[in-house]
Amino acid sequence: MFNPMQKFKNKDLKKEESNTKVTRAVYLISTAIIIAALAIFLYYHPLDDIRTMQSANSTNIENNGDDSGRLIATSTNAESNGTSEKTNNAKSTGIGGGNIVGDSRAGKKDLPIYCVKTDEKKVALSFDAAWGAEDTLDILNILDKYNVKVTFFMTGGWVKEYPDMVKEIYTRGHDLGNHSEKHKQMSKLSEAEQIQEISSVDAKIKEITGYDCFLFRPPYGDYNSTLIKTTYGINHYPIQWDVDSLDWKDYGVSNIIKTVTQHKALGNGSIILMHNGAKYTAEALETVITSLQEQGYTLVPISQLIVKENFHMDGTGRQIAD
Repeated sequence: MFNPMQKFKNKDLKKEESNTKVTRAVYLISTAIIIAALAIFLYYHPLDDIRTMQSANSTNIENNGDDSGRLIATSTNAESNGTSEKTNNAKSTGIGGGNIVGDSRAGKKDLPIYCVKTDEKKVALSFDAAWGAEDTLDILNILDKYNVKVTFFMTGGWVKEYPDMVKEIYTRGHDLGNHSEKHKQMSKLSEAEQIQEISSVDAKIKEITGYDCFLFRPPYGDYNSTLIKTTYGINHYPIQWDVDSLDWKDYGVSNIIKTVTQHKALGNGSIILMHNGAKYTAEALETVITSLQEQGYTLVPISQLIVKENFHMDGTGRQIAD
């Protein structure tokens, strides 16, 4: 016998079952979303990073305010049991994740060191060594004559071809700088390739002299923000120049002398670019040195010119102590 009430009961049961299924589906979807969100969060913020962020206030670290998301130390000292000691949390204090404390960013770009702000009347001579070594001993002898120490930036190929010259430069007390393994355009390389280009030269120089390189000059002066962070990340200072001698253009001795000593950018903290393999450099060097000294400049290697930590950059690439 047909029972109309039973029909309504069946509809209610079906509706209830449908609602239950929807509820279960919503619950499962919500749970999946929560789990996925947690997994993503932990992927990008490992527990060590979370602990680092939680302890930031205790080590006096704050966000630098730019879009890189880097943490910049406002002080290199952390109070511990009443004494000051340097923080060793490289990941949160160093540029690019290294140990060098400072800020390489000016505006929207990370910059290498073109020159240094200083009240002292000092400049740095530097020589790129990527081809040839015929005039290198003459250059070293002239530098010795005036008791001037400089910085030589060497490629891996040059180091391999002239190991005895690398030893000679080191023995005479000059900076040994890194100029990449194969003189490539570093901005075209991945971060891993950039590291390889720098690290391989470090290893060669270390094997020959025992010296640990910490200065890097990109070939052609070519760089991007990735390279600057990569360089600092492996505890090297990226070095450019603000005075180019143009010796590589082979314009002649007098042109080199005039270009350097009357350069519009020449001033306290300038970094001067020369090449050991250029045709007229050795012949022009003595007059370059004496002319700079007559202007009152003391010539120092780049390692003694730059600010080692607690610095920032202005828009021209000038390094400024904090």
